[in-house]
Parts: sequence; C-alpha cells; structure tokens
Amino acid sequence: MAVQARRAGTVVGAMPPAVDADPRPPSEGRPDRTDPTAEFDAFYKRSRDRLLLQTWALTGDLTAARSAVRHAYVVAWHHWRKVARHEDPESWLRPHAWAYAQRRHTARLGQRDKDVDPGVRATLDALAALPAGQRRVLLLSLLAPVPLDELAREVGLPREEAERELQTATASFSVERDVPSTDIGATLEPLAAAVAEVRWPRPTILRRAGAGRRRAHTAAGVLVTVAALVVSGVVVSDGGLRTTLDREATAQRSAALGGDDGDGEEPTPPLVAEALLSARTVQSRVKGTGWREGRTDGNTEGDGTVLPCQADRYADPRGTAALLRTYEAGGKDGPRRTAWQLAEASRSERAARRTFQRSVGWYAGCTESRVQLLSTRTVGEVGDQAMLLALRSWSRPVRTTVVGVARTGLLTTTTVLRVGNDARPDVRGGTALLADAVRGLCALPDGGSCVGRPEPRLAPPVPVGEVPSLLSEIDLPPVRRVAAPWTGSPTVRADTNPASTPCDRTTFTGDGIRRNVTRTFVVLDSGLPPEFGLSETAASLSRPRATAFVDGVRRRIDRCADDDLTTEVRQLASSDTRREDLTVWVVTTELSDETTVRYLMAVLRAGTAVGQVGFVPAGERTMSDADFVALSRRALERLHEHPAP
Repeated sequence: MAVQARRAGTVVGAMPPAVDADPRPPSEGRPDRTDPTAEFDAFYKRSRDRLLLQTWALTGDLTAARSAVRHAYVVAWHHWRKVARHEDPESWLRPHAWAYAQRRHTARLGQRDKDVDPGVRATLDALAALPAGQRRVLLLSLLAPVPLDELAREVGLPREEAERELQTATASFSVERDVPSTDIGATLEPLAAAVAEVRWPRPTILRRAGAGRRRAHTAAGVLVTVAALVVSGVVVSDGGLRTTLDREATAQRSAALGGDDGDGEEPTPPLVAEALLSARTVQSRVKGTGWREGRTDGNTEGDGTVLPCQADRYADPRGTAALLRTYEAGGKDGPRRTAWQLAEASRSERAARRTFQRSVGWYAGCTESRVQLLSTRTVGEVGDQAMLLALRSWSRPVRTTVVGVARTGLLTTTTVLRVGNDARPDVRGGTALLADAVRGLCALPDGGSCVGRPEPRLAPPVPVGEVPSLLSEIDLPPVRRVAAPWTGSPTVRADTNPASTPCDRTTFTGDGIRRNVTRTFVVLDSGLPPEFGLSETAASLSRPRATAFVDGVRRRIDRCADDDLTTEVRQLASSDTRREDLTVWVVTTELSDETTVRYLMAVLRAGTAVGQVGFVPAGERTMSDADFVALSRRALERLHEHPAP
C-alpha cells in the first residue's frame, strides 16, 4: 500500500505547507539551547499547526482540539527543561494534546463544528468511523513526520502489529471515504487549509500560563505538607500562605495527593493570576498615568459586589474558579481612574454561555441609582462572544464607565474602566483592554477562540426588564436641576394612553390592536408638579394597520397648529423605512397668558409594533431636545422586542 512506502523521517502523501513541517536538521536555524525562551517560542511556531491538524483529525472537534493543543504547550513550558532535551519534543507533546482533546471532546458529545466544508466533514466522519487505535496509526502515518519504528513505539505496539493496523486502517478509511488509498493524503489537505486560518495566542501568554501552573502546583504541595503536619499533631502558624481561590483548593489538594488529569500530569488550574491584565497593559491601552495594581484574589471576602452594577458575587456561582484584580490611576494631582477585571471558569460551554449572558445583564440592566446606558456594541474577533457597554452615573460625582464582557471557551471575563467625569466613553481603550484580557485567557486549557482584529459595532440594547419592548430606568437621561432618580410604574394594559398630547389624542384600543401596554416614569419626593413625567405606550397591529396608525398620528399633529392658534408644533426628527418609522415633535400650548405647557412626543413603529413616547417637563426641569430624540431612538430599538399581534 501507498502508506507503507515510507522512508525514515519522510511522510508519504505529505501535506501542503500549512502542515508546517520543518525539514532542517535540529541544529540548523534553531535558537541556541542556552536561550530556553527563544527555543520554546520557535518550537511553538514551528509545530502548532501540524499538532492542531493531527488533533482535529483525531477528534473531529476543532474547539476541543484547539484548547487541547494550547494546553499541551502550557504543560510543555511547565516541563521545558525535560521537553527540550527530548530527541523529538513534538512526540512528547502529542500524547498530551491527544489525551486532553479526547476527554474534552467526550464532554462535548453532540456538538459539531459549524460552517465546516461538506468535504471536510465527510473526511472527519470517515476518520471517526475507525477504531481509535487504527485512527491514531493512520494519522501518525500521514500527518506526523516520524518513521514507522517511532510510530509503533508511540502507539505502544510491535512494529509488525503496527504495520498491520496501518494496512487495515488505510483500507477501512478508503471504503468509508470512497477514495483510492493513494488519494488519502490529498483527502486530508483541506483540513490543513482550515487549520491554517486558526489564530494563535502569543507564546508569551503560553509561557505565563505555564509559569503560573508551576507555581500553583508548588502551592498545592505546600498545602499537602501543611495538612500532613496538622494530621500528625503539629501546630502550624499561618505564614501568609493563601490559596488563590477557595474553590481551587480542593482540586489543588487532590492533585498533590496523587490525582491527575488522566495523562500522568497534574491538572492545570482553570485560572492563574498571570493570565490577568497587568497594570502595564492597562497603562498602554487607556488614558491616565501611573496605573497600579490593587488586590488580586478570588473575591471571597465581604459580600463580593466589587464592580459597578455587579448583582452577585459570581455570574457563575457553580463555576470552577474565579479571579478578581483591581487597578487604580491618578489621585490628588489628577482625575481618579479605576479599572477591574473579573474572570470566571465554568464547567461546560453551556454554563459559560449563561455566565456571559448573566454578566452582560448586570450592566445592560444596571439597577444602581441614576445610571444611564449610553451605548451597546458587539465586538467581533474577540473570543467566542464579546460585548462592550458604555454607561454613565449621574449621581455626584458624575462617572463614565466602559464595560467589556467576553467569553473564550469555558472562561468569561469582564473588564471595567471607570473615569470620574462625563467625558466621552473611551470605546477604543475599552475594546483594547477587553481584547488583551481575552489574549491572556484564551491560551489556558479551558480557553477557546483568541483575538483577531477587534471590531466594535453599535448594536441594539440587550433586552431587559419585565417588558423588554418598553423603556427602562437605565434608558432615561437626567433631568436638569433634578438630583433624584427616575422610578418606573408597573406595566399595565393601555386602556388609556398617558403618552399622547392634546394635539393627537392617540388611543391604543380598538379593533385589531393587540398586546397594548403602557408604563409611566416619575421622579419621587422632588417637589415636581404632578403633570411632570414620561410615559410610553405600545401595541401590536397587522403591518398595514401599523403603518396607517403612525400616518394618522402624523396627520393629526400636522393639522394641530392650523386648527389651534394657541399651539405651536416643531418637528425634531423623522425617519421612514419599510421596517421602521420614527417622528419626534415639540408641542407647545398656551393655556393662558401666564401658563404654557410644553410636550415632547414621539410616535414609532417597528414592524408590526407601534408606540408613543411622551414627556411633560416642569419649566427648567427638563431634558434637552437632543436627549429626547436619542431616548426616542432607544425606544424604537427596544420596540422590536414587542410580540407580534
């Protein structure tokens, strides 16, 4: 057979350059052995694509393979003195990657890589149909630059038996994939092309994770020594040793007492402090000087609510680990700036996705008094999921906060940057900070996608509140000369419409109107007149009726100034598309020579949903026209969540 015609160190049916084989002798162009850092970095860049290709072909699960290969390089740096002396470091690394990938793939059974070319999927399915031993032999034969003797040693078989397994595997794969045995190498080439597109973390990140792994295992050994002394009756004082996480201690003790992750190596901690942002990184990414690190711990002290808008100690209370780090800059001679990073490790990707959504929800629906959501952005090419939110607290002192939340594999991180003024949110700095946070975590064993070119894009707000299609307190801008917060009433059926003006007298009842609801916002205990407040009403209609509804409001408002000489109407904004309609007005009515009432009002449509927003100010205690237009656009964004009729 074609796959039997091997020469020592030569792969028959060799893969294209994406496999990244290095034909040079060990000493040619390689870093000097006296520089282990450069040696490891070169080995990592030289072998990573090839190792990922082999691991993906073995499991058919690119996510598990990518995580396993990164984990293997972290372990390799942990043991680099031993690995570097190995005649073929890649053969030392491969069993670790394969064992970890198969365990993680087993935990992800039923999940298939999306957007895989049908031909690639057929190849992966054909490989999966082979028994595990035959699959290993076939892949080593085709994808690993090792001679048959070494192949046999790696799979633990005599040479003759390995050769028979290879023949059987080749024949079986040819039948499963319906290709001649001479074309098997070409059949695997598209897998190599897909692997070449994978983004890799920098080697410095892997080395930091490996160094943290070494320190964590040293700490675990100390824990066991302390436990042994206590059991033997020796009293030991606390010399300052503390575990990074309460939830990590059990796993560390188990590892030190002889537990392992199945491949003879101690389990890597889900999170290590070295993977978090450093003060130097924060300094390079955001404004301000003199950034310094504060606490770094598992956030186990006090009530655990350290970050702004944080609702609970952890977004994943059943997670496997968490780390919190704080940062500060400025002080007496300049504006004070504060930053935080919280990282959490979940037990599964499903749990991690929930953790991401819960973390985003803390800020999208922040319950702190007088906090306004300024903008929401999705961030492409940062981890597996990423969002950036900008908020402003209008309580004294005014503070602006940029929050990034991202998930990479089983790890979720939140970065928070807060400045003590009403400056424009630092979206660029917040994006860079979040990307760096993911770069530090994606190299860890439970990490997922890393970072490409971050692309923050404006997005609709995350649905929050009892009725997500209506405005919430977090959407409302401040009112001039009013320091108290907005308070929303319960949402009720819209038998009346408090958002209308005397000009339009719009109702949300009648034939064809469904799901009609209304809500009012007021400022309590502020001495404002009873007419002050903001209201929103929404309902669903068929699309033609919804369009006609908006057109009717517009006509009545346009006629109002002509029909009532005491009323003045001024349009602030208008847009009209097939999907959406929005018009915003200021309506001013003279009730007497001394009394004038001013209304800010908007009518809106999102598909089959229609709505109206009305605000009645009290003299100078009002919001600007620009603020009301922005609020109306926010109401339109949320109206898309209204259920169909």
